[in-house]
Amino acid sequence: MKLHELSPSAGSTKKRKRIGRGTGSGTGTTAGRGMHGQNSRSGGGVRPGFEGGQMPLFRRIPKRGFSNHMFKKNWTTINVKDLEAFDADTVITPELLLESGVVSKLNYGLKILGDGELTKSFTVKAHKFTQSAIKKIEAAGGKAEVI
Repeated sequence: MKLHELSPSAGSTKKRKRIGRGTGSGTGTTAGRGMHGQNSRSGGGVRPGFEGGQMPLFRRIPKRGFSNHMFKKNWTTINVKDLEAFDADTVITPELLLESGVVSKLNYGLKILGDGELTKSFTVKAHKFTQSAIKKIEAAGGKAEVI
């Protein structure tokens, strides 16, 4: 069997309906949109959630509870395996990671996570560390310093 001999099984594919292609096609003239009204016009229709002027459901339902969204601290995270790109005995700071392009931006602060293996010793300065990250950095002969 060759690639050019492959074809879909009978009845598994169906041609798409081409609307607005003449009166003989069955879906010509109005293209299945009907005669008049907002939805028949180009750009017609209403926005999602609009209920014809009736107060929409999402505004009728009372808002309850507390959301921590406004106060959430977004940490910039990096794994231990990403530190392997640096030379041994380097002092790794958030500024160095930003300059080298390992991190695109520092949000609230830098947190080092413990995914991956570490073979070189570093002095890593960050705002937070996971326990596994500290173990791996110190096992490789490095030092983890909280800023």
